[in-house]
Amino acid sequence: MDTNQIEQLVKEQKIFFATHATYSLMFRKKMLEKLRTALHEYEPQLLAAVYEDLNKPASETYMCELGLIYQAIRYFEKNLDKLAAPEKVRTPLFLFKSKSEIMHDPYGSVLIVSPWNYPLLLTFQPLIEAMAAGNTIVLKPSDYSVHTTAVIKELVEKNFPASYIALVEGGREQNQALFAQPFDYIFYTGSPAVGRICMEAAAKNLVPVTLELGGKSPAIVDESANIAMAARRIVFGKFMNGGQTCVACDHVYVHESKVQDLVRQIIHQLNMQGFTIETIGKMINQKHYDQVASYLNDGKILWGGKCDPAKWKIEPTLIQPDENTAIMEEEIFGPILPVIPYENFEDLCRKIAQKPHPLAFYLFSRNAEHIEYVKKYMPFGGGCINNTLLHLSNENVPFGGLQNSGMGHYHGKYGFETFTHDKSVVSFSDRIDLPVMYRPYKKWKDTIIHLFLK
Repeated sequence: MDTNQIEQLVKEQKIFFATHATYSLMFRKKMLEKLRTALHEYEPQLLAAVYEDLNKPASETYMCELGLIYQAIRYFEKNLDKLAAPEKVRTPLFLFKSKSEIMHDPYGSVLIVSPWNYPLLLTFQPLIEAMAAGNTIVLKPSDYSVHTTAVIKELVEKNFPASYIALVEGGREQNQALFAQPFDYIFYTGSPAVGRICMEAAAKNLVPVTLELGGKSPAIVDESANIAMAARRIVFGKFMNGGQTCVACDHVYVHESKVQDLVRQIIHQLNMQGFTIETIGKMINQKHYDQVASYLNDGKILWGGKCDPAKWKIEPTLIQPDENTAIMEEEIFGPILPVIPYENFEDLCRKIAQKPHPLAFYLFSRNAEHIEYVKKYMPFGGGCINNTLLHLSNENVPFGGLQNSGMGHYHGKYGFETFTHDKSVVSFSDRIDLPVMYRPYKKWKDTIIHLFLK
């Protein structure tokens, strides 16, 4: 699709939005139900496409993508009426006689740009929330996950008119053309570098944005932790999807007294959970494979380290990183886990807090003071105590980053709020009027005004 076609598509969506069809809650519910039916119909093709792109097992794709998508639809089936209803709020006495409410209006035409690493979840989750909020939507999936994008495109075009939901294929050229359009909202998930480009382009049209980015999300395993359980959950969260998860544990700090125990338990769990170079997910392309493989030179290999260049696969690897190397500065986004000993918990936390704020943070501990310190003082988007990843599966908490890891949030009601504008309306009676605010100003009026406004 070229720039002229993209411009025409956005115009058509704005025309359809102006009919107010999407304001109807019945329309929104019908469209969500239609999406659920389509997803069930295309489920085998979607699972196969994700495997083709990432070698991700079908069970993992369902658990970490499709299942959460169905959960999101179910959430709005249960809660949409309540979320969309005008919110009545208190009116101060000096505004007698009136009533105040907040209307939750859809923005209009929304652009959703999604990445390749979770090509289903990170496309459909914001789509569902934008639909529930009453918007029209243009989807722009990654051109790297080519097989999955092709199936999503077929699903969308078969079930929805382009004036309501459309999908644009392509790469950088299409992204730039889309970012330049006068959308009413842009929701971008991807790298901080492209996030900056998106925000700069959106600023020219004063388009609000949500940026879901990434970063180096740490885990800390202190001396009080259940080491066996920590290892099991770190392996689950780190090596799923070939380590290509934005909230994966990028690296782990472990108290110096527990380093050997943790390494031994992680190796045990890699074997128990069946992670080998044959079963691990592949890197998405040659460029990404080369980047991740280069990190193997940045320290001492503790376990693993094999590569299969022909299949873009890297064996799950534990590494003791050298200081001031790329692996400790760049988001790894692959199956290599740096293990770093530390001595003092608060010194470590102060050091981490000086780095760019991560999207996620994980603490394994039974120490109440350590847990409270992390919850209260550490800056991060979201995280878990004694687990990894699973905070993003709870529809009742917001998901998002801050600073370099993103801005804004979504999931559940927070996604609905992201894709709606809160419009304040104060309705007054036209039968009763209070004269104190009008000229000419008098002393008695001042007395009344000072009584109420102090």
